[in-house]
Amino acid sequence: MKKKRRLIAVLPTLLTLGNAACGFGAITYAAKVGPEYLGQAANGGGLTRMLGSSPGLYNSFENQHLFIAAALIFVAMLFDALDGSAARWANQTSEFGAQLDSLCDAISFGVAPAFLMLQMVQFRTDYHPRLLWVIALLFAVCTILRLARFNVETEEEDTHEGFSGLPSPAAAGVVASFLVAMRGIYKLSETEHDTLAKSIADWLIPAVAWSLPWITLAVAALMVSRIHYSHVFNQLFRGQRSRRHVLQLVFSMALVFLVQELAIPVLFCYFAFSSPIRAFWEEVVSGRLYKSKQI
Repeated sequence: MKKKRRLIAVLPTLLTLGNAACGFGAITYAAKVGPEYLGQAANGGGLTRMLGSSPGLYNSFENQHLFIAAALIFVAMLFDALDGSAARWANQTSEFGAQLDSLCDAISFGVAPAFLMLQMVQFRTDYHPRLLWVIALLFAVCTILRLARFNVETEEEDTHEGFSGLPSPAAAGVVASFLVAMRGIYKLSETEHDTLAKSIADWLIPAVAWSLPWITLAVAALMVSRIHYSHVFNQLFRGQRSRRHVLQLVFSMALVFLVQELAIPVLFCYFAFSSPIRAFWEEVVSGRLYKSKQI
């Protein structure tokens, strides 16, 4: 019985370390020093065989590294969502687990997305390298500050119904989602016929590269803000769900079905930027109402 209990206690720690492993893997793949790249000469391009061998920029060996790195960020998000639930299920929540979780999050949701943004943008735009480096550094630093603040302000009995500031996994998801979407955009741009979709894709490729640093900077600022964000997982899968939540879920599923990878940045940006826009609008409206009462 003791051995079984000890085995269950190890599970949350393994899930948390899986999060860190995915973050490290994302960095190495983005830098092209992952295991498939180190063994490229020996295995004859195993990564290309795994992902598909059809010709084209979006599906070539040289352009898959950022897609895999971004996908690993999302796998890290899955591990991060499961480790807390596993710890509570096993009744093994501890200060050690909380601190370990934050350290792993700093790698997967701080350092890794910042490095991915650098790798994505540096050779596709004319931005000064120092500017890009500073934006990436600010993102990593804001993630660490966000995690430290969460640890200090969150009590053990907290229900996690909402967050003060954008959660670091969501901020990392915003950055990584654009790299995932680029695969779909390249696929559209490589169609033989000159269609509207091809024209839009040709415009989106440079537009994403030029806008990604500023989106990264924006979500970095939102992480250390005091704007309230709801806990999406708890709203959808625990407790009572409002009609608005159900409609949002249906709309999200329909969007993913229609445009596949291209829906991911739309959904993540909606979550990241809808709350500050709503808060700003409420401030404007309340300010106007206050002025009208004074008059």
